[in-house]
Amino acid sequence: MPTTLEIESTLTDRYQTTVPETVRRALKLGKRDKIHYSILPDGAVLMSRATQSQEDDPVLGRFLGFLARDIANHPEHLQSINTDLVTRLQSLTANIEVDLDAPLSADDE
Repeated sequence: MPTTLEIESTLTDRYQTTVPETVRRALKLGKRDKIHYSILPDGAVLMSRATQSQEDDPVLGRFLGFLARDIANHPEHLQSINTDLVTRLQSLTANIEVDLDAPLSADDE
């Protein structure tokens, strides 16, 4: 029978804990990785590395992170959009219908 490794961690006053190094290594967890919890009927909890869902876009996430850092570091670069540009953009897209849920296809060129 395989040996079960048991490890403990402590909750802080804010209900946070550090994932022990042994668990991080076993689950191959890195910084910012997500953890998935499965709660079984007997009250036991299984912890595993969360798999990336289709909705998580790593490129988009990095781009949004870049934008957030740039805005935080250089708020003086922010500019408002003038109404002439908004009006021009609306006129260019007025009669275009887009289904944001439709799959992208290379055949639509």
